[in-house]
Amino acid sequence: MSYLLRVQLPDRPGSLGSLALALGSVGADILSLDVVERGDGFAIDDIVVEVPSGALPDTLITAAESLADVLVDSLRPYSGMLDTHRELELIDQVASAHDDRLQVLVDGVPRVLRVGWSTVIDMGPSGAYRVVGSQSAPSTQASATPWMPLEKPCTLDTEADWVPQIWKDMDTKLAAAPLGDTGKVLLLGRPGGPDFRPSEVARLGYLAGIIATVLG
Repeated sequence: MSYLLRVQLPDRPGSLGSLALALGSVGADILSLDVVERGDGFAIDDIVVEVPSGALPDTLITAAESLADVLVDSLRPYSGMLDTHRELELIDQVASAHDDRLQVLVDGVPRVLRVGWSTVIDMGPSGAYRVVGSQSAPSTQASATPWMPLEKPCTLDTEADWVPQIWKDMDTKLAAAPLGDTGKVLLLGRPGGPDFRPSEVARLGYLAGIIATVLG
C-alpha cells in the first residue's frame, strides 16, 4: 500500500535523511519526494511511501513526528503514477490530442497536482456551467460562481454560500486558475485536504497558462 505523506521539516542538512531512517524503522520505503514549498528555515515535502501489507498508516505519522521539529500535515492513500516530469507529459498529451483536449486536461490534472478532482467551468447566458470534469469529479455542481470571472490563480473560500454542502462535508479544499483569456476556469478539489500551499497555487497558474496557449 502506498501513501502520500506531506510533512514540514527543518530545511537543514540531514533532516531528510533522519526522516528516511525514521520511516524505515516502521517498514516504510520512500518511492518519491517532491519539494512543495520552502520557507524561512523549513520545507514542505510530499513523500510517497510504500508500507507492508497490513501495516497501520498511523505508524508513519508517529515515526515522522518522533523527530524534533517535524510535523505531518496530511496522510492520504496514493495510487497515482510516479514520474518526474508530470507537467510536461500532461502538456504534451493535451497538445497531441485530436479531440476532447479539455477532457484530457482534467483527467490528467489530479495526478499532476495531486488533487482529488478537477473540472473546467465556463460562463453562459444562464450563468456558470461545467464544461468537462475528471472521472472523480463530484456529480453535485456549484449552482453559482460569484468569484468568476477569474483574473489570477487563487484558493477559494470553502465555507462560502456557493460551495455545495457535500463538498463542505468532505472538507474539500479548492483552488482555481483562469485558462488564459478564454473566460474558462480550471477548478481543483482536494477532499479532506491538505490546504493548497502558495507554491501549489502558483504551479497551477503556470500550468493553466501554458495549457491555454496550447489550446489556442
